[in-house]
Amino acid sequence: MPEASIDTSTIKHTFTTWSWGDFAGLGLVLHVVLMIVMTLRIVSVQRDIGVSIAWVAVLYTLPLFGFIAYILLGEPMIGRRYRERVDQASLLMNDMARREHLVFDQGQNLLPVNYRGVSQIGTRWTGLGVFPDHKMQLLTESNAIFQSLIEDINAAQRIILMEFYIVYPKGQVLEVIEALSAAAERGVECHVLADSVGSFSFFNSSAHRTLERAGVFVHQSLPVGLFKTLFKRSDLRNHRKMVIMDEHIGYIGSFNLVDPRFFKQNKNVGQWIDVAIRTTSRHSISITMAMAKVIATDIGAENNDNLHALNQRVNSYTRRLYVMDPTINDLNSRVKVLGDHADYHKQPDIGSTSIIIPRMPVVEGVLAQLIPSAPQVTAHVIYNTLVTVVHRANKRIRITTPYFVPDEALSGALAIAAKRGVEVTLIVPEKVDSFLVQHASQACYQELLEAGVTIALFKGGLLHAKTVVIDDDYCLFGTVNIDQRSFYLNMEVSLAIYTPAMVAQVADCQEVYLQNCRYLGLEEWCQRHGAERLFDNVVRLFSPLL
Repeated sequence: MPEASIDTSTIKHTFTTWSWGDFAGLGLVLHVVLMIVMTLRIVSVQRDIGVSIAWVAVLYTLPLFGFIAYILLGEPMIGRRYRERVDQASLLMNDMARREHLVFDQGQNLLPVNYRGVSQIGTRWTGLGVFPDHKMQLLTESNAIFQSLIEDINAAQRIILMEFYIVYPKGQVLEVIEALSAAAERGVECHVLADSVGSFSFFNSSAHRTLERAGVFVHQSLPVGLFKTLFKRSDLRNHRKMVIMDEHIGYIGSFNLVDPRFFKQNKNVGQWIDVAIRTTSRHSISITMAMAKVIATDIGAENNDNLHALNQRVNSYTRRLYVMDPTINDLNSRVKVLGDHADYHKQPDIGSTSIIIPRMPVVEGVLAQLIPSAPQVTAHVIYNTLVTVVHRANKRIRITTPYFVPDEALSGALAIAAKRGVEVTLIVPEKVDSFLVQHASQACYQELLEAGVTIALFKGGLLHAKTVVIDDDYCLFGTVNIDQRSFYLNMEVSLAIYTPAMVAQVADCQEVYLQNCRYLGLEEWCQRHGAERLFDNVVRLFSPLL
C-alpha cells in the first residue's frame, strides 16, 4: 500500500509540474506523427497521383477534418463481408454456367481486328465477352421508356428483375409499381434491387410497402449505417440501371426509375433527360443473359439470406434465367416494337426546352458487350476501355455526360485526339445540380478549347445521358459519368456496341442535343474574370474526390 501511494503521488506531481506549453508540445509531436503516418498511408495505398495529392492537400489544410474524412471516405472499401458474398455469388453463377455449357467469355473473333484488344479489356476483368444477333431500339424520352417498360411488365410471364440507383415514387413511376404489383399477384416472380441512399425516399414510402404486400421481393443495395461506416465506405453506391423480363427482354441506360416532371424540380436545372436501350435476343447467351447474371449476383451479395436463397435455388432459378423454355409462346409475339401511332417523341415543356427526337427503329443483328464495374472487383475496367478507344479514334469522338471531371490522362487523351485532327465534341448541361462539379468541369475547358475540342452547353435541362461515340462503329452506352466516382468508386454498367447502324442511332440522338446547345468559344472563355478562373482551378485540385 505505501508503495502504491508513492507511485500515485509521483504521477500527480509529474502532471502538475507540466505547463500548457508542455501539453502543446506533446500535442504538436502527436500531430506531426499522425500527419506523417497518414501521408505515408495515402501515398502507399492510392494509385492515382491526383487522388493522392488531393487527399494530402485536404489533410494538411484541414487536419482534423482531413483525418476523419480519409478514415471514412479515403479508400474504396466495399466491405469484407460484402466482397466475400460477391465472390461466393459469382462462383455459384459461374459453376451453374459451366454445368449448362454456357460460355460467357468468348466472341472476340466476331469483331474487327482493331477492336479485339479493346473488347479483351472488358472480358479479362468481367468474364463477359461479345454477344451477337440482338434486336435493339434506342428510347430517347421518358414517356416512351415508361410506355415500353409497362407494356413489357404487363406481358411478362415468369420473371422480372430490376436494378436501379434511384426509385422515386411519383408520377409515372407509380404506374410501374402498379404494373409490378399486378405481375407479382398473377404469379410472375419479381425482384427490385434499389440503392439504399439513392432510393431513400422509396424505402420510406407507401409504394415500397405496396410492392412487398403484392409479393414483390424488394432488396436494399449497400445499406448504410453508423456502425457500417467503420468498416466500409458509405459513399460507394450501386449506380446501375437495368431491367430484365422473362430472360429475353432487357433495358439498360442512364434512366433511373423517376418521372422527370417530379424529380429534383427545386434544383433550377430543368428536367432530367435520359436515354435507354431496349434489347431482345433469342440466343441462350446474350446481353440480356449477362445482365441477368449481374443482377442475380448483386442480389445474392446483399446479405446472407439472399446468398443462401441463391445457393438453394441455383439449379432451378438460374436455369430458368438462362435456358429458353420451349413451352412459352413464340418470342416474336411478345417482343414488340413501340406503337406506330407517333413519328416522334416530344420532351415536355415543363422546366425544359422542347426537344423533338425522331422515333428510332429497331436495329437487328447488333453485336455488343456488357461491361459491369465495381470497386475492388473489376479494377478500372471502364476507365481503361474509354482511354483506349479515345486513343484509337480516327475520325470523331462525341461524348455526352452530365458530370465531366476527367483526370489528366483522359483530359490529355481528348486534347491529343483533337490536335491530331479527330473531331472531338463534348456535350454537357449548361447547369448541373452540383456546385463543385460545375466548377471542377470548367477548370478543364480552356485546355480543351485551346486543343480544338468543341464544347457544347446543353440548354434544354439536365442532360443526364451518358454516351460515347467513337468514329462510326463503336459506342459506350450506360450509367458511367466522366468522373472519378464513376470510374473508381461506384458500381456501374456500360454497353459496348460494335454495330454501325446502332451506333448511328446514338449519334443521331447526340445530333439533336447539339441543336439545343450553346457553343463555348475560346475567346469568350478567356475573358472571364480572374477570380472565377482561380476558383475553378482551386476546386479542380479536389476534383479526384468529387
